[in-house]
Amino acid sequence: MPVYLDNASTTKPCAEAVQSAISAMTQTYGNPSSLHKAGLEAQLVVDGARKSVADSIGADKDEIYFTSGATESNNLALRGIAGAYGKRKKKIVISSVEHASVAETAKVLENSGFEVVRVKPREDGKFYTDDFLSACDRSTCLLSVMYVNNETGFVLPVGEIFKAVKKKYPEVITHCDCVQAYMKLPVKVRNLSADLISLSGHKVHAVKGTGAVYIRKGVRTVPVLTGGKQEKGVRSGTESVPLIASFGTAVEKLSADIGDRYERVSALKAHLLGRLSEIDGIEVNSPSDASPYIVNISVCGKRSEIMLHFLESRGIYVSSGSACSKGQQSGVLQEFGITGKRADSALRISMTAETNEQELDLFVSAIKEGIESVRG
Repeated sequence: MPVYLDNASTTKPCAEAVQSAISAMTQTYGNPSSLHKAGLEAQLVVDGARKSVADSIGADKDEIYFTSGATESNNLALRGIAGAYGKRKKKIVISSVEHASVAETAKVLENSGFEVVRVKPREDGKFYTDDFLSACDRSTCLLSVMYVNNETGFVLPVGEIFKAVKKKYPEVITHCDCVQAYMKLPVKVRNLSADLISLSGHKVHAVKGTGAVYIRKGVRTVPVLTGGKQEKGVRSGTESVPLIASFGTAVEKLSADIGDRYERVSALKAHLLGRLSEIDGIEVNSPSDASPYIVNISVCGKRSEIMLHFLESRGIYVSSGSACSKGQQSGVLQEFGITGKRADSALRISMTAETNEQELDLFVSAIKEGIESVRG
């Protein structure tokens, strides 16, 4: 059996989510917009999933809009807010370590006339609320800060940042990419003080191709996709009932034991780091208080791509960075002060509560073998 340690890229759909998708394809396969019984049955499936997602983050079901995934959700958040509020307010503030779907969208908006301020971590590798507060002003329409960094597991103080900015500039719209935090850490709209939140299905054991964006009541957005007015006109296009059903089912399954799974994965991380500490030349790039689900290391002197393929030859799957960047360095590690050969040799190990110690031991053994046999 392969050892799959690339769960920050995608997770294996759970059996319940797969069954929900199959049921929607074979039984409730009507178009949710149709007025007949088959359409109503499909709409009820979508409504049920919407409520499951809403309940999981402490939102109202009318504040959840289904999308094709986190990339679309992030695009909708940034482009939608820029379109709705950007005529009078032309500044957008983001962190310098955002996912590509936020960072690249911000670049497009910057090229179209917006001022984009990218707040960096300080020399100690941490983000500070005061730096975001200083970056915002009365011309700021949007502040976007991710909760958990997808490459290192770094947990940003989003709630503290958003509350401070809202207190001084209450009209600033706040957006949080919660993709790597959702169903792993507590994600509640009230605690985060977030006006918009992006979520992804395939990171939480649902089928690929579905996600959601929470938009607080009263916040205006300009649609990215226009057409038949599905999702109350925020996201037109016939809803993919099977994928949405799988998302809702996965959320229902995971919501009950977030704390237990966090403790389980924390123990797995401790075991992994303990085993890796026995090997010379291993540098840990993730901070000690990072999300336990993601561990970024460097195998010094061994380029990550070469080591990745060596591990693959042993049936072990990890990542050399964000899968959304197709293995290219995103610059995130550099923002955290990890540069040069150390960055070139970085590997990301990402786990779920289903990961076991035996799999981690096999990974460590393969790393030892790779250090001895792989040329840098």
